[in-house]
Amino acid sequence: MPATLPPSIFNDVVGPIMRGPSSSHSAASVRIGRLARDLCGGTPEHVRFDFDTLGSLPTTHDTQGSDMGLFGGLLGWEPDDPRLPDSAAAAREAGLVAEVHCAELRDPHPNTYRLTLRRGGRTHRLVALSTGGGMIEVAAIDGVAVSLFGDQDVTVLDVDGDVADVAARVLPHADAVQTGAGLVVASGQQFVPDAVLATLPAVRGVRRLGVVLPVRSRKGLVVPFLHAGELPQAELASLPLSEFALRYETARGGIDRDAVLAQMRRVRTVVIGGVAQGLAGTEYPGRVLPRQSHRFAERLAAGQLLESGLLNRAILAVTALMEVKSSMGVFVAAPTAGSCGTFAGTCHAAAEQLGSDEDRVLRAMLGGGLIGVFVATRSSFAAEVGGCQAETGAGAAMAAAALVELAGGSAAQSLSAASHALQNVLGLVCDPIANRVEAPCLGRNIAGAANAIACANLALAGYDHLIPLDEVLDAHRQISESMARELRCTALGGLSITPTSKAIEAKLAQSCGSGGCGSCS
Repeated sequence: MPATLPPSIFNDVVGPIMRGPSSSHSAASVRIGRLARDLCGGTPEHVRFDFDTLGSLPTTHDTQGSDMGLFGGLLGWEPDDPRLPDSAAAAREAGLVAEVHCAELRDPHPNTYRLTLRRGGRTHRLVALSTGGGMIEVAAIDGVAVSLFGDQDVTVLDVDGDVADVAARVLPHADAVQTGAGLVVASGQQFVPDAVLATLPAVRGVRRLGVVLPVRSRKGLVVPFLHAGELPQAELASLPLSEFALRYETARGGIDRDAVLAQMRRVRTVVIGGVAQGLAGTEYPGRVLPRQSHRFAERLAAGQLLESGLLNRAILAVTALMEVKSSMGVFVAAPTAGSCGTFAGTCHAAAEQLGSDEDRVLRAMLGGGLIGVFVATRSSFAAEVGGCQAETGAGAAMAAAALVELAGGSAAQSLSAASHALQNVLGLVCDPIANRVEAPCLGRNIAGAANAIACANLALAGYDHLIPLDEVLDAHRQISESMARELRCTALGGLSITPTSKAIEAKLAQSCGSGGCGSCS
């Protein structure tokens, strides 16, 4: 994460609100597709997707929702659009012809999307990365290297003349300007005004790429801290972590505290609805796991399960949310789709058991979100980068910190709980069964909930976490860098390649229930 772009709780951590199996694949690809659509001025007539065989996408683009998301984005849809499962068919009906090609491209990032688009006799190219949790970076436009994140309005100018002169005249009306051969790319709080463009005779074409993230960035953006060690140490024992989260996000988003809480209230509403929907029952063709949460609820109510208090409530909420995710319902990726139950479900269960009022729940979730900011700053949420320790590990750390606050604990105790929780999952690989984001994801989300509950209590009881959170995150990043590619969400190792997993995958492929149905040529 560049120092010039601090993470936002609602961009990077608690979000997006979406449909689909994977935030790195389904939601990020929608956002990439929408920017590609803007680049060519509407839905293209033809698109070619190129994926690196050394990355994650050749084996996951169809089963984990990349194809589905790309088609939805190229049609101009949002990540939570109810039509997403049918986006491939809708794209064909709109006249879009698509090709998928895989080759050894040696892209530095495992989730690199290369799109070549044709519309109205013109060809455009876009290279973008999915960096985890639905976040993206556009790395190149029409062969010109750029760095864009979907958090500002972008004006792309095709220049037939002096690029430097056009850039200098546009700069007063933008936060930043990037240039290359025949191209000026201006980003800011608004598009470059038409009145300014009219004074630039060298400009022969204008394209406008709209914002795709909920929280915008701005020039001169400054946040009070980016790492746990930068928090004001003298205040940690007397204030809850949410106080620092509010200070952070008001600065990051340029909004007041009420607006921050309102954004978290929307998240909370989706979580509550998701738990209710999951328990009411979900169905979806082609998923790995059937509906199961109702059986747990029945046996829990009948006293037929081992007494586990909050943990049983958490198992129920986590399972309900995961079932909604796998049925293409609306949910919140927090911090990712694969780990969507750990943080949200555990917080929901604890709030119910404690009878917490809404304000306390919202604030506790904000505190957990700040832990996610620290993860995004020093490491990654992306399983393709760091395995499952990057997803459910971060989710458990966030949940542990939030539970401490729900129980009345201090910021210092929340940080301790997060450190404990993350230490417990270092090295956890990502090996999805049948190449779907369902199992062992469900079990690991539930284990993440148990981890969070235990670590919250350890911190509240004063157990020493020994290693500060920042140092644990540095170890988290180092382990990610050392982890074999086969164990980082590529479906090339671990449980992914067991005979049973491959048999399930083959059976599902026959029904083409992924929503993408693509393949590499």
